[in-house]
Amino acid sequence: MTNQQDIFMLKKGCHYTDTIKLRKDFINKFPELASHARKCDSLERFRELLKEHILSSCGNIKVKDRLLFFIEFDGLTVDELSTGEQLPIQTIRYLWEFLNDKSEDVSPDALIDLYHQFLLLEKEPDLPWDQSRIKRQMNRWPSGLDEDVREVRKANKDRIIKHLIRRIDRHHSPFSRYYFPEDYTGEEKYRIVEEWWKSSRFHLAMAIKSPTELNAFLGNTLSAQTLQLLMKAKKKGMPFFVTPYYLSLLNTEGKGYDDRSIRSYILYSEELVETYGEIKAWEKEDIVVAGEPNAAGWLLPDGKNIHRRYPEVAILIPDSMGRACGGLCASCQRMYDFQSERLNFDFESLKPKETWDRKLLRLMTYFEEDAQLRDILITGGDALMSQNATLRKILDAVYKMAVRKKKANESRPDGEKYAELQRVRLGSRLPVYLPMRITDELIDILWEFKAKASRIGISQFYIQTHFQTPLEVTPEAKHAIESIQSAGWTITNQLVFTVAASRRGHTAKLRQTLNALGVVCYYTFSVKGFRENYAVFAPNARSLQEEKEEKIHGFISEDKRLELEDIIRTKRPLGKNLLRFLKDNHLLFAATDRNVLNLPGIGKSMTFRTVGITAEGKRILCFDHDAGRRHSPIINKMGKVFIVENKSIAAYLRQLEEMGEDPGEYMSIWNYCEGKTEPRFSLYEYPDYPFAVTDKMTNLQI
Repeated sequence: MTNQQDIFMLKKGCHYTDTIKLRKDFINKFPELASHARKCDSLERFRELLKEHILSSCGNIKVKDRLLFFIEFDGLTVDELSTGEQLPIQTIRYLWEFLNDKSEDVSPDALIDLYHQFLLLEKEPDLPWDQSRIKRQMNRWPSGLDEDVREVRKANKDRIIKHLIRRIDRHHSPFSRYYFPEDYTGEEKYRIVEEWWKSSRFHLAMAIKSPTELNAFLGNTLSAQTLQLLMKAKKKGMPFFVTPYYLSLLNTEGKGYDDRSIRSYILYSEELVETYGEIKAWEKEDIVVAGEPNAAGWLLPDGKNIHRRYPEVAILIPDSMGRACGGLCASCQRMYDFQSERLNFDFESLKPKETWDRKLLRLMTYFEEDAQLRDILITGGDALMSQNATLRKILDAVYKMAVRKKKANESRPDGEKYAELQRVRLGSRLPVYLPMRITDELIDILWEFKAKASRIGISQFYIQTHFQTPLEVTPEAKHAIESIQSAGWTITNQLVFTVAASRRGHTAKLRQTLNALGVVCYYTFSVKGFRENYAVFAPNARSLQEEKEEKIHGFISEDKRLELEDIIRTKRPLGKNLLRFLKDNHLLFAATDRNVLNLPGIGKSMTFRTVGITAEGKRILCFDHDAGRRHSPIINKMGKVFIVENKSIAAYLRQLEEMGEDPGEYMSIWNYCEGKTEPRFSLYEYPDYPFAVTDKMTNLQI
C-alpha cells in the first residue's frame, strides 16, 4: 500500500518544477538513500553502497535488476546511433549530487523517473486492466461512421464547397479542367462541385497549400500563434498540402468529437518547423552513395529508387507521381526526403519520363538477380498516387520479373535456387487521405494482376495502408476498403503511435473499427525520436504499456491463430466473419499487429532495456535486433544499439494532461523499462518453398 505522499507523487509528480520540494519528498520517502549519499565522499563509493542497498532489498526482482543496470552503465560513454554522437551515461551521478544538494543542471523530470523506480522496488505490481475498463476507455473515441460525426462533416463539406466555388470563380479560366460557365447560378455551381468532389483528381487540384487558405477553409478558427508558425514553415520552403476531403474530417465547432489525432497530422509543431532544413535521415540505410553499400550493407542500383534493410524485401519508389502523397503527414518517416525534395508535390515534374521504362527494367533486374529477395513493397510517397497507366506498367514489370526469376531457377540445383517472388505490397494512405482514388479502373488493375501473378506462385497481395484514428474511417473509406477487398487483396494497417493516438483506448478502438471492415493490423510504430518529432513522440514505455494492458484484450491464443489466418485468407465478407470470430472468442479486436520502433540500420524492434536517464529526464535505451526474423549480416558487427528518447516520461504525462487526460490512468507507465519484440502473426510470414533456397547473399558488401 502507498501512503498519501506516494499517491501525490504518483498522480502529480510529473509537475515538479521546484527541485528543493522534490528533494525533500525524495529524502522523506527514501531516508536510507539520502544517508548513503551523505556519507559517501566519492561517486564510486555511493555506487557500491547503492548496489548493496538494492541487493539486500526484498523488493521486485525485475526492478532490482533494472537499478543494477543503471549502476553498471553509470560512467560509461556509448555511441548514440541516431545522432552518431558520444553519449556519457551519468544516472547515478545525478542521483548522488541531487541527494547532496549539488545538482544544478539536472531536470526534475530525471529525478521523478528515479523516484518512481525506487518506489517500484517496494510496491506490488499493478493489477492488469480488465476488459470492462478497456471498453470504457475505447468508448470515448467515436469513428467516422458514427451519425453525429457524419453530421458535423456534412456541415464541413458544405462550408468547404462554398469556399471552393469562390476560389474557382476567382482563379480558374475556361482552359482549366474546373471552371464555371458565366451563366451558371450559385445552385448549379454547388451541384457541379458536389459531383467533382467524387473525383480524386479534383481534390488534388484543389488541395490547400497555404496557411491563410487553410484558415479560411476552417472557418477562421486557427489561432494567431498557429498561423504564425505555419507562415514561418512556408517561408522556409516546407511543403503544405491538404485535400478538401481530408480537411472536412476536422471538427471546427469547439464541441463534439476530439480531432487532435487528425490535427497533429496537418498542423506542424514548432520543433518540426525549427529543424526543417536540418533534418537527418533516421534510417541510416536510406543514405546511399553510388557504388557503396548502405548502412545495412546492401549495394543498390539507385539510391533514389530502391531502399533495402532486410534480405527478403526491398522497397521500390517509382519515378512517377508515386513520389507525392495525398497530404504531408507532420510525423512522416520520410520527412528527410521531402526536405531534400526527392519527394514533393510538383505533379507535373513527377510524370514519368521516357527514360523511366528503361530504368524500371534495370530496377527489376536487381530483384530478379538477387538471391534472397522475395517481397517487393511499392511505395513512395504513395504507390496509389501513380496514375493507373503507370501503376499497370509497374505491376506488369514486377510480374515479368517474377516469371524470369522463376524460369532461371529451373537450371539451378536444389540448395542453390534463388528466392522467388511471393509477396507484392502497395504502400498507400490514399484509402484515408483520398478514398475516391479507389476507382473501378484501379480495382480492375489490381484484380488482373492478382489473377495472373497467382498462377506463377505469388500468393500474398497486400495494400499496406495507414489509418491513424477511427475518425478517419468514413463511409467513403469504407467503400474504398470494400472495393480493394473485392479485387482479392488483403488490407493491412500501420499506425504511427503519436501522443494523440497513444491515449488510453484509442489504439484499441482503431483496431476494433478496422477489424469490423476486414482490415488487419500490421504494425504500431513508435515515432522516430529526432527533435523534429518532439510534439508527437510517445515514449516506448507507453507503447509497452499499451501492448501489455490494452492490446492484451485482443490476444489470439496459439490454437486459434491458424483459424483466424484461414478466415482472413478465404472467408468473405471478411469484416462479418472476423467479427464473428472475435465474438466467439470473447475478444475486443484481433491483436495481429506488433508494437515496434524502426531502428537505424538494423530494422524494427522493441527488444530493449533502459540503461540510464539523461539530465533532461530522457530514457537511454539499449536495443537488440528482432531475433524472430532474418537480418543483414551487418548486425553481427553492430552489436547493441543505444537510442536516447526525445522526451521524458514526465513531459509526456504533462502533454496528456493538457489534452484532458487523467495522468492517474497512466501511472503504471513508470514500470515499463524493458521490452521484447512480439512474434509476427502467421499471416505475415513467408510461405515455405517446395525447394531449398541458397544461403548465398548477393548485392551485399559488409
